[in-house]
Amino acid sequence: MHLYKPIRNRCGRPVLAAWVIAIAMLPLLAGCESRSAPASPPPPKVTVKPPVRQNVVDYLDLTGTTQAVNTAQLRARVEGYLEKILFKDGEIVRKDQQLFLIQQNTYQARLQQAEGNAMTQRARLDHAKNELTRFTNLFNQKAAAQTDVENWRFERDSAQASLVAAEAQRDLAKLDLAYTMVTAPFGGRIDRRLVDPGNLVGSGGSTVLAEISQIDPLYVYVNVSESELPRLMQHAGNTNGQGKQGPPVYIGFTEEQGYPHEGYLDFTSTNVSPTTGTLLVRGVLKNKEGKMLPGQFARIRIPVGEERTALFVPEVALAYDQLGDYVLVVNGDGVVERRNVKKGSSRDGLLAIEKGLTDNEQVIVNGILRAAPGRRVTPEREIASDQPGALSLNER
Repeated sequence: MHLYKPIRNRCGRPVLAAWVIAIAMLPLLAGCESRSAPASPPPPKVTVKPPVRQNVVDYLDLTGTTQAVNTAQLRARVEGYLEKILFKDGEIVRKDQQLFLIQQNTYQARLQQAEGNAMTQRARLDHAKNELTRFTNLFNQKAAAQTDVENWRFERDSAQASLVAAEAQRDLAKLDLAYTMVTAPFGGRIDRRLVDPGNLVGSGGSTVLAEISQIDPLYVYVNVSESELPRLMQHAGNTNGQGKQGPPVYIGFTEEQGYPHEGYLDFTSTNVSPTTGTLLVRGVLKNKEGKMLPGQFARIRIPVGEERTALFVPEVALAYDQLGDYVLVVNGDGVVERRNVKKGSSRDGLLAIEKGLTDNEQVIVNGILRAAPGRRVTPEREIASDQPGALSLNER
C-alpha cells in the first residue's frame, strides 16, 4: 500500500507538488541572496581646515594710470640750422644738461655788434657829460652862452637814453645766443629726437625738437566712485596737494604680484564729475630706477579703515548659489553643514570672512564635490604648514 500518491497531469504523467519544489529551492535562494547584497561604502574623505585669524585693514581696490610729474616740449626759440644733438634717444638726463646746439655764428656776430653799439653810446655819454661840465663852468665865468649849456645837457640826456637802448639790445643778443643751446629744464627721461641735424629750425614759429618727462617721482591718478567717497574722505582727511604727505597708497602693475610699491595721496579734486559720478584722486610714487613709465595701468589699493582681526579661509572653500556665498563645514558628528557667510578682502589665496564662521569650525577645503549638507563624511585635517602672520598691505 503506497502512502504517497503522485499527482498526475491530463496526460497521466506524475507531477511533483509545488510545495515540495519550493522547499527544495530555499537553501539555493538564500545562498544567492547572501552573495549579491553589497556592503555599505564608507563615508567619503574630505580635507578640512579651521579658519585662520589674522590682522586686516579695509581698503579700496581701484585701477588708475601713471603720469609724469612734469612734462615739457623742447622747442627751438631762435632760427637756425640744427648743428648737434648731444644726447641719446630715451636716456635719463639731468637738469640744465645740454641737448641741442643750433648754429651760433650769426648770433655771436649780432652780440658783438650790440656790444659795440653799447660802447659807442657810453663814449658819447661820457663826452656829453664832460662838455656839459666845461660849458657850465664857462657860463658861470660869463664866458659861454646859456644855449651852449642847454645843448650839452640835451646831448648828455640823449646819450644816456641811447646807452640804455643799446645795452638792452646787447642783452637780447646774449639771450638769442643762449637760446642756440637747448638744455633740459629739469631732470627726467627724454624721448626720441624729432629733428635731425642739418635741418632749419625755428623758422616761421618754434619747432618742437623733443619731449622730456620727469618720472621720479611719478603721479598715479585714479577715480573713486561716489559711493566710496565717505569712507575715503573720512580716512584721507584734507589732502590739498601742497607737498604734504597724505594717507599711504599701495600700487602694483600688471606683471607684478600684490602691491609692492608704496606711495602716498597728495591731492583730491575739488568736485565730483557729474557725468561719471567719480572723484579724481592722485598719489605720488617714488621711481628712482625709472622702471615705471607714464601711461601705465596700475592696480591701486587705498586703506580706508583701522587695522582689525578677521577669519581667513582658503578661497577654494568658498562657493555660491542663489542663496549667496557659503562654505561647507563638518560638525562633531562628521555630518556636513552649510554656513552662509559674508566675504571680505582676499590676499595670498586667503579670503576674509566677515560673518558666518567661528574660530573652531572645520571648513572643507578639498573634496567639496563629494560633500553635501546632511551627508556623513570622513574629515581629514590638512597637513600643517607655516601660517603667515599679519601681513602688511604692500605684501597683499
